[in-house]
Amino acid sequence: MELEFTQRVISIDESYPQELKGHEIAEYLAKRKAEAHEGLLAPNEILLTSDTVVWCNEESLEKATDRKEAIAMLSKLSDKSHEVITAICLTASHDQLITHQSTHVYFEKLSLSQIEYYVDTFEPFDKAGAYGIQEWIGLIGISKIEGSYSSVVGLPTSLLYNSLKIMTSKLP
Repeated sequence: MELEFTQRVISIDESYPQELKGHEIAEYLAKRKAEAHEGLLAPNEILLTSDTVVWCNEESLEKATDRKEAIAMLSKLSDKSHEVITAICLTASHDQLITHQSTHVYFEKLSLSQIEYYVDTFEPFDKAGAYGIQEWIGLIGISKIEGSYSSVVGLPTSLLYNSLKIMTSKLP
């Protein structure tokens, strides 16, 4: 996108109130990540934080903690559709914009050997739903998507670009 940026990493507790659903979870966590940077922004800076949720059968499939959990998550996604929701939070010293984008992802029926191969080869433990669409499983296992590919990767670039236009127009 040809944007200059600096990366700042501040770890947060990614737990959330259990009554939140789908996009509410993603927006809540994106905002919590922004709150961790409170007081650190210069007057002309815009902070981007985001979070991605894989929402399947009224359940959030978060990052798998181990091989067994990753296999169980991918087995739940096999031969079904689910929603990938990525929220972005843009924060400036004077304003904040929180929005999200949803994409429906359709998985083919995956065999246990395909799932195990993916988990053992790509170790998807840092990804919501235990998969990355840009990796092998996305190439062989996803039959279609309805929505934004970049949102499933983890950053809805078109939404971000348009949201940045709004925020930069408000900078002092």
